[in-house]
This record gives sequence, structure tokens and C-alpha cells, in this order.
Amino acid sequence: MGSYIKLSTNRCVSRFLLVSLNIDAILQETTIYRRRQKLSAMTDGLGLGDAYDVTLGRIKGQGGERSRLGMAALMWISHAERPLNANELCHALAVEIGSPNLNIDNVPSIGTLLACCQGLVALDKEASTVRLIHFTLQEYLRAHPQLFGSAHSTIAEICLSYLNSQQVKALSTSSSPDLRRTPFLEYSSLYWGMHAKRDLSECAKLLALKLFDDFDNHISTKILLKAQKPYWCANSYHKPFLFSGLHCASTFGIVEIVVGLVRVEGCDINQRDCTGGTPLVWAAWNGHEKVVEVLLGQDDINPDKPDNVGQTPLCRAARNGHEGVVKMLLERDDVDPEKLDKYGRTPFWCAAGNGHEEVVKMLLGRDGVNPAKSGEGGRTPLCCAARRGHEGVVKILVGRDDVDPNKPDEDGQTPLYCACWKGHEGVVKILLGRGDVNPNKPDNDGETPLCCAAWYGHEGVVKMLLERDDVNPETQDDFGQTPLYCAAWRGREGVVKMLLGLGGVNPNKPDNDGETPLYCATREGHEGVVKILLGRGDINPKKPDNDGQTPLCCAAWEGHEGVVKILLGRDDVNPDEPDSFGRTPLYCAAQNGHEEVVKILRG
Repeated sequence: MGSYIKLSTNRCVSRFLLVSLNIDAILQETTIYRRRQKLSAMTDGLGLGDAYDVTLGRIKGQGGERSRLGMAALMWISHAERPLNANELCHALAVEIGSPNLNIDNVPSIGTLLACCQGLVALDKEASTVRLIHFTLQEYLRAHPQLFGSAHSTIAEICLSYLNSQQVKALSTSSSPDLRRTPFLEYSSLYWGMHAKRDLSECAKLLALKLFDDFDNHISTKILLKAQKPYWCANSYHKPFLFSGLHCASTFGIVEIVVGLVRVEGCDINQRDCTGGTPLVWAAWNGHEKVVEVLLGQDDINPDKPDNVGQTPLCRAARNGHEGVVKMLLERDDVDPEKLDKYGRTPFWCAAGNGHEEVVKMLLGRDGVNPAKSGEGGRTPLCCAARRGHEGVVKILVGRDDVDPNKPDEDGQTPLYCACWKGHEGVVKILLGRGDVNPNKPDNDGETPLCCAAWYGHEGVVKMLLERDDVNPETQDDFGQTPLYCAAWRGREGVVKMLLGLGGVNPNKPDNDGETPLYCATREGHEGVVKILLGRGDINPKKPDNDGQTPLCCAAWEGHEGVVKILLGRDDVNPDEPDSFGRTPLYCAAQNGHEEVVKILRG
């Protein structure tokens, strides 16, 4: 409720300020007729541009530092790569481009900043971020780029000046930085390159090269690597960073800087960083086609050099679906499209597993690519695509004669099993449409696709499987568990109803421990399932497990009051019947301290 009130308050403030701007614009008109016209236009959502014109005029009319602050804040908020919190914005506005030091006394207060913006900027207290007063203001500012000049290059220069300051350069990479003391550090580390890529000024280029002088020992390297989240360098964060300027520029895709760096004498274009990645790996991973083109144009480039987990630039690009990069790499004779990483995965496996249909087609067009080659866990590309629900890739693969749709992974799970496990109805439909798919093929524990779908409660998948004549709804796994047992155990009422609606399903069929679906449902306290099962005329509510414990004893032992009441409502259930150890339901409840169950049984 508190969050709702705060959000409502923020919205009310925004609306109040927007109304104020509208009233000012209306009052600018000189006659009643023109004011009525202006009011009508604003009611229709039009005419706000005039209100913004007037307010921007007031911001500029403040003169001096107040005018600069107001316009600079609007530039940042409208061009930032993500919403900025108040501290980030205030510290960004304090930076002097090119200055070697940060002046903390130059940081404006958020109150001063908001006042300088004349109502066009609001503080969202719930998210602690600053934002424009209305979405139409964002559109207005984007439509008037001349208001801020080269906004992205200016932002890049500010970020780089911050990173090049003595205070930031002195921060140690051996520990996590205190962002309360350097609130602008994270944004400047992660986004300077994105702004520079959009518009690189000569000043920003020089500042970037200055940052790269000792980039391995700069705190922004650690922040950037962690934010990229490449799983192959998860264990590299506490090692010496060894991440050069060329790696960084390739990561961001800043072509001009990459061109300049590769021309420097002694530049090792194939240098591996702390993750084992080369500049080409990073450019391919992020899909920067122009940078990839520059790097591939160097005589000494090794386009197939893998990283620490054995993944090549092609594998990285295929994994992320960067079609242009994949095309460039496949056109080279010195790139092996079947090169395995340390987990046995090929570029094709990675592309298929991530659902990149166009990349899959490209790779299939290259001679020597095996679409059925198993990778991690013995899973084929089809198995991986089915598991993740990539229908397009599944369609491509099931249409090929060189792909076995029944090939299981190391756990015995087929593509159909994987799709049933995750509930991907579209994939299940595609696979079942191929005549040679075995819908009953179990995994290594004897669990069939139907049993798996029942366990997870995927009703649509269960329905599709049950509509087939070749699916046995009574098949037991290695533990003796049927699909009905699995659905009852997990409380999947819809699936239980479906299965019981079939002829020939035995509701009393026990598992290897003698537990029936009813016993299992009582043990887990699934009242709805218990009611459904007891609604059957052929159910045995007293059938004990192998230890002689009845469903009522089990429910009492577990303390499931609702289930106990349901069972006691049956005339054929004896509340005093003991198990093979002589324990009555009352004893079981008392033994485990279930006072309410004891009262019910004594009542």
C-alpha cells in the first residue's frame, strides 16, 4: 500500500506540473478566443510543444550557471542509456571535461537542480531516479537535437573525464568500489563507450586513449567485465585483469578507436585477456560488424582463436545470433565451423540451442556442418532447441533426414521428453507430427514424456499425448510411479481429472513403496486432488503402503487438517484403524504435536 501511495503521489506531482505548464502556455495567448483554441488543442494532447518552448525559454533566461545546469540535466535525462538516480546526475553535472580532479564542492543539490529545470524534471522517490515530467517531453527533445548540440559526444567526454580523474584512478581493483563515494563510477564505466560509438569527438577519442594507458589496473575494467556477464570469465574476476584498450574498444564497437589502435606499432591483435578472449571474440560476442571487419582485415589476425572455454569468435557470434558477423566469419577458409569448445559444443549447437534460425540456416549451408552432433550432456542441437522451446529451429531440424528425433542425451531424455518437461506445446506438436517419433521413450529412470508432463502439470501437453493411441497412460517408471501418481503427488488437479477421465486408468495402482495416488496426495496435503480421487467409485481410501500406514494415518502424521476432515467424511474410513506398527491416526497426530488434528479425531 505504501508503494502505491508513493507512486500515486509521484504521478499527481507530475500531472500538477504538467497542468502548470499548460496554464502558462494558455495565458500567453492574448484573446479569449485564442485561449479557448489553445485549451481545446491541449485537451486533445496537442500543443504541448508550445508549453515546452515557453518553459525552455525560462530555463535559458535564468542565465549563468542555473541555465547551464537546467539544460545539461535535460540533456542527460533525455540521452542517458538508462534512468539516472539523483546522485549520479548531480555528480555527472559537476564534472569539468578534461580536468584531472573531481571537485566535490561543485556537485549541485538535487533541490537546486530541480529548480533550475523549471518543472520539466521530477524526482521519482520510489525508484530514486530523475525523469522528465511527461513522455511527450522526451519526444519533443528528441525532435529538437539542436538544443544540446553533440549530446552523445559530450556525455562520453564527461564520463571519460570522470574515469581519468585522479580520485577514480586511485581506486583499487582488488576490492569492490564504494559507489556512495563515487556514484557516477558505474554509469561512466559501463556506458561511455555506447555514447562514444554514437558520436565520437576528437576530445573523447583522446580521453579514451588516455584511459587505455593503464587500463588493466583501472577499476572500470572490473566493472565492465562483470556487467558483460560472460559466463566463461566467471572465475577470472579475482585475477589480474589483463584487458587492453583494444579489447574494450572492440567490446563497445567503437570503430575509429579500433582502427587507431591496430595501427600502433607492436599491437598484438590476437592478445588474449584474462578471460582468454581476443578483441575479435569480444567484437563477435557483441555483434559489432564494422569492428569485426576491421579486425579481419589485419594480415596477422587469427579468426579461429578460442577463449578460455574453447569458444571461437564464430561460436560466440552464433550463440548470440549475430548474423552479419557469422556471415563474415563463414566466408573465410581459416575458420572451422565445427570446432568444438571444451564442452563439446559446436557453433551450430550454440545457435540452435539459443533459437537463432537464420544463423542455423547459414551454418547448414556450409559444407561439413553436422546438425546432429551432440554437445554438453550428450544433448543434440534438436534436444537443446526443444528443451528451450525454439519452434523455428525444431521445424528446421525435424525436416532433415540426417537428424534422429529420438536420440536421447546422457540422462536418456529425448527431444520430445525435454519439450514435455518444459511444457512447450508448439514443439511437442511439431515433434509428434513426425511419424518416427516415439512418444513413450523413457529416460534413464524409466519416466515417459507423459509422466514428466503430468509431474509438472502441463495440461496442454498431457492432452496432446493422451489423444494418441500409442501412448500408454499406465506406464510406470523405475520407481513404480504412473502419470496419475506423479500428478497426484504434485497436486496437479487438472491433469488428475484428465487421466481419471480415461478408461483403463487404475486409481489405486501403487508405486514400489505401496503408495497409491490417494496416499501420495494425502501425504502432501493436496485437498483438491484428494476430493477428486475420493469422488471415484472404485477408489480404496484405506489402501495402506508397504508399512501398513493408511492414507488417514499418513495425513494425521503430517498434520494436514483439511485432508483428515475429508477422509473422516467417508463411511468406509475407520479413524481407529492402526498401521502395521500399531499406530492409530490419533497416535500419529499426537506424536507429532498436531493439536488441531487431535481435536478433529477425538471429535
